[in-house]
Amino acid sequence: MDIFKKLSWFFKKEKKRYVIGITLLAMTSLANLIPPRVLGVMADELDKNHITWSQYGLLILAVIATAIVIYILRYFWRKQIWGGAAELEKQMRSKLYHHFMIMDRTFYQRHRTGDLMAHATNDVSAIQNVAGDGILTLVDALVIGISTIIAMICFIDFRLTIVALVPFPFLAYSAKRLGTRLHDAFDKSQAAFSKLNNKTQESVSGIKVLKTFGESENDTSSFDQMVDKTIKINKKVFVWNCLFDPLGTFIVGMTYAITIIYGGLLVKNNTLSIGQLVSFIAYIGNMVWPMFAIGYLFNILERGSASYDRVQKLLDEKPLITDAHADEKLTSKDIDGDLQYNVKEFAYPDEKEIPVLTNIQFTLKPGQTLGLVGKVGSGKTTIIQLLLREFDDYQGKILLNGHDIRTIPLNVLLRNIAYVPQNNYLFSTSIQKNIAFSQDDAGENRIIEAAKKSDLHNDILQMPLAYNTLVGENGISLSGGQRQRVSIARALLKHSQILIMDDALSAVDAKTETTILSSLKQERRNKTTIIAAHRLTSVMNADLILVLKNGHIIERGIHQQLLKRDGWYAEMWRRQELEEKVGE
Repeated sequence: MDIFKKLSWFFKKEKKRYVIGITLLAMTSLANLIPPRVLGVMADELDKNHITWSQYGLLILAVIATAIVIYILRYFWRKQIWGGAAELEKQMRSKLYHHFMIMDRTFYQRHRTGDLMAHATNDVSAIQNVAGDGILTLVDALVIGISTIIAMICFIDFRLTIVALVPFPFLAYSAKRLGTRLHDAFDKSQAAFSKLNNKTQESVSGIKVLKTFGESENDTSSFDQMVDKTIKINKKVFVWNCLFDPLGTFIVGMTYAITIIYGGLLVKNNTLSIGQLVSFIAYIGNMVWPMFAIGYLFNILERGSASYDRVQKLLDEKPLITDAHADEKLTSKDIDGDLQYNVKEFAYPDEKEIPVLTNIQFTLKPGQTLGLVGKVGSGKTTIIQLLLREFDDYQGKILLNGHDIRTIPLNVLLRNIAYVPQNNYLFSTSIQKNIAFSQDDAGENRIIEAAKKSDLHNDILQMPLAYNTLVGENGISLSGGQRQRVSIARALLKHSQILIMDDALSAVDAKTETTILSSLKQERRNKTTIIAAHRLTSVMNADLILVLKNGHIIERGIHQQLLKRDGWYAEMWRRQELEEKVGE
């Protein structure tokens, strides 16, 4: 029952809906008491041979009228209660999705995609059942059970009622014990489902890698083992769940046996009439549902409680990156100016004792381009991540037009940054919609212009549906270079103050690279550009080039200056020139 307390915020909000629904449901349950009473009256009259055809017809009409009333009441209580359950599902899904949107990078490092999907689907459905089936079962079982017991006492005999209900405390005690076991078992079952969901998502997403390396059979075997483990866990849920119905059947059987034996004695002693015994047996039939409902209810509530705890645990996590110290008055115009980077030290949250950036200082004026080069793991992407505010816990400051970026509202800052990441992500829609992702109102001419600047336009025209060609999941139908150029076109369409390209030209050939960089030079005349690359030709025309090693700047300058110093940059330049000549 603890789950109702957890969901009290929702029931208070939807109080009117549930008051109406529960009232109609209670009326439906009370109306169900009429047919057994009519049946008993009819049996008594038949036993006395006093019934007339008119009386018989009235009793039949009473049953039919009751059925019609029950039908109407059932329609309206279902509309209210099931409507409430649907509203709860909507609100829970919206809460989770909004939460996913505001959470930062560290959140997604802790939680896998499949696990988050399981929370948003399976767990939310279990919570929804509490507000639908749970309310229905609880109210219906209580009203039918209590009203039937009252009817048994008032219309039949209190002694027979007390004796017949002797087994019930045993049912309540057993249900409570089984419910606790079921909660623990279902919690483990949901966790196992999340792992299985995540495994499926990873394997389907990585199907190309699996097939390329010939690991399909091994992965299938691993999946089968996980399925077996999940089934084994679920069997424990089924064991505890399946104990409820046999227990209810046993209790019902005992109740019928007691009624027949003791009730028969009362009829023999003329304490009860045949009609009263018939009504009592019919009322026991009404009690069958409340008995079975106990098990069904505990199943719903324990599943819902376990799922709610899992979802709430996610919702209780707070993002590390917030606008807590933001100046809400700042606008895009206020931050249009120099980019000053002065980070004394930064370490990732989970490895605070190991600095990944140390003494990174540079200044970029609007219209200038910064090139970041260095070995893998040298700190290029980390510099970009700090500018994007994926992490805020660093010593020093990053300023835009004199404003610390941690005081700039996130929506203002990110609206003025266009980012082309190392791993391009495309949506399963058309090329046109992927390019216009951040500019929904962009016209066709602007989209084509952006595609031309990224040297993609001619490739698109050769496709079957041109700009309406579907790219497939994450752009699977496009080549690596085409995916990169779609991402570049998407960024250029945004016309942001700052453009960041993180190794965004690695999959294109030298000629295409030159074309794109030439377009960028014209496009970004009064705007700041940051290019991180392994291929030095991508940054050779930059206004400032930083060479990074282990989070330190070991060389800085323009292309010609770095060649004259004959350091890492010059050595790498000669090596790449040689590779290019050999490749020719």
